[in-house]
Amino acid sequence: MKIVTLDFETYYDRDYSLSKMTTEEYIRDDRFEVIGLAIKKENNPTKWVQGQERVESLLSHIDLSQYAILCHNTAFDGAILNWRYGINPRLWLDTMCMARALHGVEKSVSLKAVAERYGVGVKGDEVVRALAKRLTDFTDTEIADYARYARNDVDLTHKIFNLMARNQFPRQELRLIDRTLRMFIEPTLDLDLFLLEQHLEEVRERKDKLLRDANITDKKDLMSNQKFAGLLEGLDVTPPMKISPTTGKETFAFAKSDEDFKALAEHPDDRVQTLVNARMGTKSTLEETRTERFISIAKRGLLPVPIRYYAAHTGRWGGQDKINLQNLPSRGPNAKKLKSSIIAPEGHVLIDADSAQIEARVLAWLAEQTDLVSQFANGEDVYIKMASRIYDVKEKDVAKEQRFVGKTTVLGAGYGMGYIKFRDQLKNFGTEVTETEARRIINIYRNVNFQIQKLWDNANFALEQMCYNSTVRLGKEGVLQVMGEDNAIRLPSGLCIFYEDLKYTRNEDTGRDELTYKVRRGRNKIYGGKVIENVCQAIARCIIGEQLLNIAKKYKVVLTVHDSIVCCVKENEAEAAQEYIETCMRTAPEWARDLPIDCESGIGKSYGECE
Repeated sequence: MKIVTLDFETYYDRDYSLSKMTTEEYIRDDRFEVIGLAIKKENNPTKWVQGQERVESLLSHIDLSQYAILCHNTAFDGAILNWRYGINPRLWLDTMCMARALHGVEKSVSLKAVAERYGVGVKGDEVVRALAKRLTDFTDTEIADYARYARNDVDLTHKIFNLMARNQFPRQELRLIDRTLRMFIEPTLDLDLFLLEQHLEEVRERKDKLLRDANITDKKDLMSNQKFAGLLEGLDVTPPMKISPTTGKETFAFAKSDEDFKALAEHPDDRVQTLVNARMGTKSTLEETRTERFISIAKRGLLPVPIRYYAAHTGRWGGQDKINLQNLPSRGPNAKKLKSSIIAPEGHVLIDADSAQIEARVLAWLAEQTDLVSQFANGEDVYIKMASRIYDVKEKDVAKEQRFVGKTTVLGAGYGMGYIKFRDQLKNFGTEVTETEARRIINIYRNVNFQIQKLWDNANFALEQMCYNSTVRLGKEGVLQVMGEDNAIRLPSGLCIFYEDLKYTRNEDTGRDELTYKVRRGRNKIYGGKVIENVCQAIARCIIGEQLLNIAKKYKVVLTVHDSIVCCVKENEAEAAQEYIETCMRTAPEWARDLPIDCESGIGKSYGECE
């Protein structure tokens, strides 16, 4: 594989910079200017090319379609290459993505940090002295220093990649990095500007109505905790309080997730209800700001899909660039507005294929809960079967509400959830059960799925052995490898889930010793059920990754959200494409041949229509 390593240096100032703007905003802005480009062709010496015209001339004389392009933060440099110069290489490579996968998401993946970790050299700081300087503002000495800085960055990236490759970074993961980056660098999806502007107007009108209904003339009265508390007291309501997890002191419980605050939305006094609803509606600005961002992007061009490779502890993708497409609203009267604004180009449609119950299937398979695996394989309704057990009725007599409890049990209790949390979860879904009933349901689940409960115990044992640098088996043979010396669990992809500095620590609240591992902001508690949740999500991600690559052999993947894959296909090929995509999504990897997986898919001109 022939590789070109490169790094762009561009103009920035205090207001116009990646610290203040998204990558998409920055590169598409009229203020954008290429100061220079450091470029290394295979193992040849790194060169510096200065100025936009010379860079354009150089790039026009190299057929980069025959090369893999390597950068550190390729989403940035790759977007410049594609949006500004129309370049599409054979493969996009990124040492930042690779570092996140190899060393865990809790560690810094800046070029400076990764270079220090690999001992390949020191990153310079000349970029700091380039603040607010156009190319014409540099002295000869300054531009020479800047060129040396850029060449050093490229050399560091090249050395780091070679070392990572020697560590046998999985080739399949390199291809996944490429496909993830292409969603952003080579945008395909369009945005319906009219629908977005209409939606933004509706969102703002809805908020203003809430304020009018609450007789609020100044939004600050709602946003200020003290003033809002005063408004409640004026209606003879005692403001709900809680202990802040950050400060340990008593504070107002005015968050949407605070149960006492949510209860006020159903207060007998409709003035209180309106006030609380106004606070909730005004406090939450995510829908408004995200719609505004979509509108801004629509005015600049196509939608680059910003998906972060290996964003989560379990290796799953995540959102970035301030428009997290991983959590677009899916419930509520306006839930589909943003999704419906994402549309296929002329003559094309979108196909959204979603893995059905993949985590529950993986859990049963990994635990070797053979009866549940067989139910999935035979296409049986596992939710009805669970409800039948819970309510002691024949499967044909299970009511809709009972099936919902069965579904919540199957999807929620598989990772060791206790009965109190289970009761609260059902309540959040609008179904209330007593503490005694919740305990009974959880006990039934555990008795029926004894192999899954055994897997939690085995995971606890694996954690304990990991503390002593020992290696043990976890789950179905040949799937996971517990690596005690590395405090890690190796996945089928060849990558790992890390539990850095795993050890027992004292919980000051309970007085008990708990297993915890190091994260960037302290330590996280870990236990058997949580480990199983981690590995099931990670295995599901491994499966989705392989399926994505198989689908990409024929059709362009434009988005992945959790366990779904969205493709853009020609309208006249839609049915054949859907059949091929579903076949891929129903095919388990070689290492999981006996895992029964399934999918659901939909076709639409917009992303919202696919559901």
